[in-house]
Amino acid sequence: MKKTTIWILSGVAIAVLVAGGARVLSQRKAANSPTATAVSTPVLELANADVFTVKTQALALGLPVSGALKATQSAFIKARVAGELVALTVREGDAVQAGQVVARVDPTEYQARQRQAQQQADSAKAQVDIAQRQYDNNKALVDQGFISQTALITSQASLNGAKATYMAALAALDVTNKALDDANLKAPFSGQIAQRLTQAGERVAIDARIVEIVNLSQLELEAALPANDAAQVRVGMKAQLNIEGVGQPVEARVLRINPSAQAGSRSVLVYLGVSGREGLRQGLFAEGALGTQTVQAMAVPVSSVRTDKPQPYVQVLENKAVKHVPVKTGARTEVQGLAMVAVEGLTEGTQVLAASAGAVREGVQLKFTAAAQ
Repeated sequence: MKKTTIWILSGVAIAVLVAGGARVLSQRKAANSPTATAVSTPVLELANADVFTVKTQALALGLPVSGALKATQSAFIKARVAGELVALTVREGDAVQAGQVVARVDPTEYQARQRQAQQQADSAKAQVDIAQRQYDNNKALVDQGFISQTALITSQASLNGAKATYMAALAALDVTNKALDDANLKAPFSGQIAQRLTQAGERVAIDARIVEIVNLSQLELEAALPANDAAQVRVGMKAQLNIEGVGQPVEARVLRINPSAQAGSRSVLVYLGVSGREGLRQGLFAEGALGTQTVQAMAVPVSSVRTDKPQPYVQVLENKAVKHVPVKTGARTEVQGLAMVAVEGLTEGTQVLAASAGAVREGVQLKFTAAAQ
């Protein structure tokens, strides 16, 4: 019995070993089969928009500029005389023409002063006429020898005094006429009403702000540049600006450069002109680059350069697989609204994955979707 049991147990052990060996062999064959290889190698599908082809481009190198837009023509219409505001005919957004009356101060007091000055001028003119006749009469009598020369000199002085009084009265009349005209507040130039700062019926003092008017046909951006950068700027240089609320970049041109540096910061103010167009408003924030020179270089989108390794790199499509290629980045600029950066380490025609593809491991197989093909 003991020998039989030993033989049975030995047979069972041998059977287990044979079954285990067969299983290991079958797993190795499955791992080496083409089907298993295809399953273990990941494949990533891409669209055409996920790949960018590297090529040499003209890059406009520039200086970053930013600031708020300001209308070249902008003014507050203020009260020139004190009184009650009896008419204010415009509101925010209304268009006005140069010389148009936009508000009126009660002219009653100034009309009365004008009449008073006119009457004083008329009285002074009458005194001139009397003095003139007196002088003419005395001159005739002196010529005939009836009166002395002294009487003629006295009448001459009286005439001169009357003329001076008349001229003073005319000057006073001019002052009252101007005050009466100043009661009508007129637009100094054509534009639009930006603010209405008071209401009809209120009493306003001299220099009280009534409305603000702006002309949007020409806008300016006031940019502060470091002294070193400002030294490269010249009048006439162009810039591309991105303005909030405006979809397409807007072209600007350097109009003026301030001859003095700002106290404290030592920055230099540069004024860029922007032609008025639909959608542009005073106060909108703008930023962009002022082009100082143009270079030819290979460039990729800034978003395609990855920095999760010690050295910047790009994900390149090579033999239908991803390869990480280190690059050296250079100047940055915008090309048709896309942020680009010059790179070294790539050849023209290389296909680089865009940021939309995300981070992909080296060796991952790539294929394009049917729609992309």
